[in-house]
Amino acid sequence: MPRFSVIVPVFKVQGFLRECLDSVLEQSYRDIEVIAVDDRSPDGCGAILDEYAARDPRVRVLHLPENVGLGRARNAGMPNATGDFLFFLDSDDTLTPGALRALADRLDETSDPDVLVFDYARTYWWGGTRRNVLAHVLAEAADTTFTVAERPQILDLLMVVWNKVYRRDFVLKHGFEFPPGYYEDTPWTFPVLLSADRIATLDRICLNYRQRRQGNILSTTSRKHFDIHDQYERVFAFLTARPEQASWRPYLHAKMGEHCLDILSKPDRLPPRDKAEFFRRTAELFRTHRPEGSTTAPELRVLEGSYQAYRAKRQTDRARRELARRAGKLRTAAGVRLTRGRSALTARRPLDPDLVLYSASSHRGVLGDPGAIHRKAREIAPQLRGVWVVRDEETAALLPADVEHVLLDSPQYRQVAARATYFVNNVNWPGALAKRPGSVHIHTHQGTPLKYMGADLLERPGARHGFDVPQLLRRADRWDHSLVANLHSELVWERAYPCHFASARTGSPRNDILVNARKQGGLSEHGQAVRERLGIRAGHTVVLYAPTRRDYRRGGHVDRVDLARFAEDLGAGHTLLVRLHPTLATGPARGLGLAELHRRGVLVDATDEPHVEDVMLASDVLVTDYSAVMFDYANLDRPIVVHADDLGAYTASRGTYFDITAQAPGHVSRSYRELAWLLTSGTWQDEESARLRAGFRARYCEFDDGRAAERVVRTLLLGEEMPRPSAARIPAPASASGTGHDLLARS
Repeated sequence: MPRFSVIVPVFKVQGFLRECLDSVLEQSYRDIEVIAVDDRSPDGCGAILDEYAARDPRVRVLHLPENVGLGRARNAGMPNATGDFLFFLDSDDTLTPGALRALADRLDETSDPDVLVFDYARTYWWGGTRRNVLAHVLAEAADTTFTVAERPQILDLLMVVWNKVYRRDFVLKHGFEFPPGYYEDTPWTFPVLLSADRIATLDRICLNYRQRRQGNILSTTSRKHFDIHDQYERVFAFLTARPEQASWRPYLHAKMGEHCLDILSKPDRLPPRDKAEFFRRTAELFRTHRPEGSTTAPELRVLEGSYQAYRAKRQTDRARRELARRAGKLRTAAGVRLTRGRSALTARRPLDPDLVLYSASSHRGVLGDPGAIHRKAREIAPQLRGVWVVRDEETAALLPADVEHVLLDSPQYRQVAARATYFVNNVNWPGALAKRPGSVHIHTHQGTPLKYMGADLLERPGARHGFDVPQLLRRADRWDHSLVANLHSELVWERAYPCHFASARTGSPRNDILVNARKQGGLSEHGQAVRERLGIRAGHTVVLYAPTRRDYRRGGHVDRVDLARFAEDLGAGHTLLVRLHPTLATGPARGLGLAELHRRGVLVDATDEPHVEDVMLASDVLVTDYSAVMFDYANLDRPIVVHADDLGAYTASRGTYFDITAQAPGHVSRSYRELAWLLTSGTWQDEESARLRAGFRARYCEFDDGRAAERVVRTLLLGEEMPRPSAARIPAPASASGTGHDLLARS
């Protein structure tokens, strides 16, 4: 008996069907059966299904003699199912990698609940991806199983059949089946959830919900949308037949009104001539099933009046929004005029020679190189007043109590920005910030560049999608000093940002802590403290996996490594520490398994750790692909493994200044099998690894001597003399393009 019976109703989806089936059959978890129901599809779907069934015994095909519709096609598949759990997958959607394994693990963990609800992501035809905005409901319910009465917020999720798996015995016991019609999910999901004694959740994106540009049933203009009334009649009939469920009638009554009004408000659902009739039928249904003694929510009171009153209210609301929009534009224009006037007055005041304005990582707090410079300035130059620019009150609340700050675009920000002599940032300041004569802008960057940056992105239109290079360069015109940690960076920045700054060979201030940890040898007290804070067991070998984003995939995230498998393959005595690229921290990437694996203790998710230096100090070895973190990590003189299984695609889409596999900081893997072997065999820390690392550190850490922050403060803020870091000049990297000349050579 298989664990899952995946029932796939199929009708006119030949362009998507192979992708759907492959996403199921190529899962690492194989204890499944696929029951594909050909709903008399007039295209090539039937032949495709027969092809898959011929080569994979897990696939069975049921060819229906006539078209019966989505719900009844699912019904036709159910009697053929033998699995413990039913999974209804629409044939234009796909499973995410590792989804079935994650579902099976969660079912085992929760002792086979009646229903398991999981997360999904909408994937758009133009390449965009958006996660379910109510994913937090799944996370909040992760600790136990429950009933709807115990956690009614579960009903706020999208009431569809495909974001859940169902224990087959539970479905058979209650005789659940799908009715005919357009909105067949409604009278399935509400009764199923209300009847379940044990519901569990999985806070993981297991399914990609395809948003088709054309052909989506619910986006078709048709009278078929009147079907919603019949489906809610079935829901209310379910309640009537079960008096013990009567308490849910007010909720479902309101939900019905909201659902129908939402359909009515959409411009692409109902033919205009049918909207009045749809409103009247909705209002009649609303009156018929109103619970005795209930009060109507304000947003549903339109259903107690006429269609003419409903239309008048809609028009009034639209007019009010338009007036508010226009008033907002007028206020903005007036604010700009007022700000310019105030700025002109403030600009007449002299600069404060001791005022330093700091920002880091788009105003996200005391981070990176600016943070290290600020801390050193407070230590050796207390006369300097350091003020941080932060993006919002939430960020400000996380700052240390003794750090002075202003909110971006606030009057206080404009006042301080107009008076500051020094500006320190690792990301460009807003374009509205005017550079006053006598002010000094210090740009620290965010690490040594491997991928193309700045003006070099003009050669990579895909990588600069939505990226205004001319505007970027106009902002870089304000730089006076550009900090560099190596000659490679100096050449890149001067090529990528053809502006008028001077390169400052200071080293990277944020790396001082790493250099000094290397000089001390072994795991520093700081690193040990970080391990304890992260809950890493004493004596464990800590493997830090830090992948970068991909420009060849919209959204930037690509699953290159199965994290659960990687953690398992590392074996006892190891902890897998994962840190995603900061731009992926709030997107779907963590919902694709990372958050769930962290919750279960399979690995440690360190993506939210504010200081990447802490994460590096806590680790014994770095596994990365093309992330700039490797250049910083080399300062620790700890092993590095480069996992370059998609180097060709990455280089073609983003462009790299040199071939990282030819000048690697350690061993290189080009497949997961090679990566696992390097880690489990101990090769990651052999003599060859040490030799490669030493050469890499000499090239790319040449100005990092542990005193970079002090050097910036003394030489650029205080105007004092201080010896430059000693570093031997080395040849620039060889061309990665095979043209025979150095990509970074000065023209």
